[in-house]
Amino acid sequence: MSSEAAVAPSTVSQQGVVPALLSSARPKQWTKNLILFGPLVFAYDLFQGHLAILAAGAFVAFCLVSSAIYAVNDLADVENDRQHPVKRYRALAAGRVTSSQMAAWACLLAAAGLAVAFVVDPAVGLAAAAYLVLMLAYSLKVKHLVILDAFAIAAGFILRAVAGALAIHVVISPWLYVCTLLLALFLGFSKRYNELLVLQDGAGDHRPILDEYTPEMLQQLMSIIVASTIMAYSLYTFSADSLPANHSMMLTIPFVMYGVFRYQYLVHRKNLGGAPEQVLLRDVPLMIDILLWGLTAVLVLYLGLNR
Repeated sequence: MSSEAAVAPSTVSQQGVVPALLSSARPKQWTKNLILFGPLVFAYDLFQGHLAILAAGAFVAFCLVSSAIYAVNDLADVENDRQHPVKRYRALAAGRVTSSQMAAWACLLAAAGLAVAFVVDPAVGLAAAAYLVLMLAYSLKVKHLVILDAFAIAAGFILRAVAGALAIHVVISPWLYVCTLLLALFLGFSKRYNELLVLQDGAGDHRPILDEYTPEMLQQLMSIIVASTIMAYSLYTFSADSLPANHSMMLTIPFVMYGVFRYQYLVHRKNLGGAPEQVLLRDVPLMIDILLWGLTAVLVLYLGLNR
């Protein structure tokens, strides 16, 4: 008898399938999809109601599709998750739902997400489908390929940004895509670094690709990416055609610098970084920094500091 079969019957009846499935959707991770609103802000359309509705629709679509991918990941990694000190409490790993229930849940979420995306705009639907295919490839194969695993995750963030632009029919600066790529790589490698620290000698048993990384290698990669991110964002504030001609967007550079430095501090000194969405929601200094960056950007773009 499998370990799932041994655990599932009692725990499913006690905990309830629906709450378990809802928790497996990982709503805290939906914060990653907020990047879809970036084009709305930087295209000066934040207060255009009909465009905001379209962006919100794209956001909902990607929340559903990304939750479908989390369900697929749980199916693919269930045995490894049971060896992890935290992930063993996930619904499937803990036996609160069965594999067939999780598979049906993944199909339902994917279908609903794609339906919403195509209603918003056919181009958004294609972007959501591309994201779904990319993440399925990641779950089944790419996550076992060193370095490419992080690039696949970063490509998912870029597709989110692209979908946000497609939803409101605008073209945003290529610099934003570059910054998105670099920031996503930074978060991805930080997560790998945290996994190595937490799991130590058992890291490869949980995620085989971790055997291909070393803490020293990841520290070097993160240092390179941090420098590149700050440089790329700084160049964006000075060179993007859509920004104020007086370069007042440069006022946001210190907030970006503090944000990446603070996150690096949390990864190296506080042993965080394994769950970026929780770091963003729990670390007060980082939350304040992000809010100040957003407020300054809006002031620059919308309230006259660009004149």
